[in-house]
Amino acid sequence: MPLPLYLLAMAVFAMGTSEFMLVGLLPGIARDLDVTVGTAGSLTSAFALGMVVGAPLVAGLARNRSARSALLGFVLVFAAAHALGATTTHFPVLFATRIVAALANAGFVAVALTTAARLVAVDRKGRALAVLLSGTTAATIAGVPAGSVVGTMLGWRATFWAVAALCLPAAIGILKGIPADPVPEDAPHRPALRAELRQLRSPRLGLVMLLGALVNAATFASFTFLAPVVTDTAGLGDLWIPVALVLFGLGSFAGITVAGRVSDTRPGLVVTYGGPLLLLGWPALAVLSDRPAALLALVFLQGALSFALGSTLITRVLYEAAAAPTMGGAYATAALNTGAALGPLVAAASLDTSLGDLGPLWVSALLVATALLVACPFRGVLAVGRGTRAPR
Repeated sequence: MPLPLYLLAMAVFAMGTSEFMLVGLLPGIARDLDVTVGTAGSLTSAFALGMVVGAPLVAGLARNRSARSALLGFVLVFAAAHALGATTTHFPVLFATRIVAALANAGFVAVALTTAARLVAVDRKGRALAVLLSGTTAATIAGVPAGSVVGTMLGWRATFWAVAALCLPAAIGILKGIPADPVPEDAPHRPALRAELRQLRSPRLGLVMLLGALVNAATFASFTFLAPVVTDTAGLGDLWIPVALVLFGLGSFAGITVAGRVSDTRPGLVVTYGGPLLLLGWPALAVLSDRPAALLALVFLQGALSFALGSTLITRVLYEAAAAPTMGGAYATAALNTGAALGPLVAAASLDTSLGDLGPLWVSALLVATALLVACPFRGVLAVGRGTRAPR
């Protein structure tokens, strides 16, 4: 894999840390800004909604700019939003900074996904995506738990400042590693923006985007509200929250690494075996959550299965959007974050039911079951490898 791909992954690490870090910070934010934990959880949905809207919008605006200038601009705006968020004492302002950060993140990821696909051979998009998303899994392994520890010891504002600081080496990496072409080389030969947007009418593309959104919704539904399960249901101390996050991150890294090696050639294999296992895992986690050893083991397993299945489906989005070379990354980003927006919202509503802290885990099971029911009649689409198309 080319070096610029790893530099992009470094920037994704900084942004992924921000996207996931609220899992361990929600109680502190809620206390400091005098809101409920459920309301504080809306910050995750705000970030995801900003990415859903921002991915196609910002990618469309940046499609005729050089990759380096677009990526650098997004990183700097992202850092500024976190600096402002770290200083505010008002929840609506913090909410607004999350939306601005999300728009910058959306533009960055959309351009980075497209750039990553261009850096490798046409039949290696899955492996390129795995390298790029390794920045996200590294964030769950190191960045998010570290942010949780910093938040526990120094307060949630220190974590926001740390993320802003992480953006600086990412910006340097972009300046050093991404070519400074003033105009994209393929600009004269690319389809018009309207033609790329018409790809959204494709039933095949719509299917894999829907499935990716549902699986990611299940992931975020439980991941966002994992902290109360660790401390209240399992009865562990606050410092066990980063331990659980590390385990989830290690699982996600393992899952995305394995899936990256087979998603180009045998995506149906991941869906056929990973999907049912993921479905069984969420209820098992809910039933065994009061047993710390079982809880931590299942957190690792669910991280692996969630990211293996999710990354495979997003790889299929890139293949099905091959006729939209500048917007395909935006479609993949939108699919990921539609799920990331809806999952926590539904999960937050379940907290007020008799299920309590375990509600999000059952919501995740329901979302995965829905994805598998939708996918079942269209197994042929998901079984296609190397960007080829199944017979219609």
